[in-house]
Amino acid sequence: MKVLFDTNVVLDLLLDRESFSLDAARCFSRVESGEIEGWLCASTVTTLHYLIKKSVGAGKAFDSISLILSLFEIAPVDKSVLESALHLPFKDFEDAVLHEAARYSNVDVIVTRNVADFKNSSIPVQLPGNLQHR
Repeated sequence: MKVLFDTNVVLDLLLDRESFSLDAARCFSRVESGEIEGWLCASTVTTLHYLIKKSVGAGKAFDSISLILSLFEIAPVDKSVLESALHLPFKDFEDAVLHEAARYSNVDVIVTRNVADFKNSSIPVQLPGNLQHR
């Protein structure tokens, strides 16, 4: 199963956000074991680097991105993805881009803590805690 993770789920683990990090860690464990195929949107990687560097420094950001790239496939963001995202009925353009990157990469499910932001998704959307039971 190909699973694309929203930025918030990755940050939950990398920044050890207390009430969310356990579910994120369980999801990442499934990626690491090969049980599921983990994907990230290309724009997520740059956002992660920026936010981690700002929060805990450049060294941790570099190490985090290195780890991410060793575990996850990357869903490209190109002109087609961006143009498609512009026409989606999503409130947030970033979520629309993530959705279209997932769609173009034939992802089976998107995992996010903000399920409501993906109410117009053509791809199934799950909370991190629900993915572990699938």
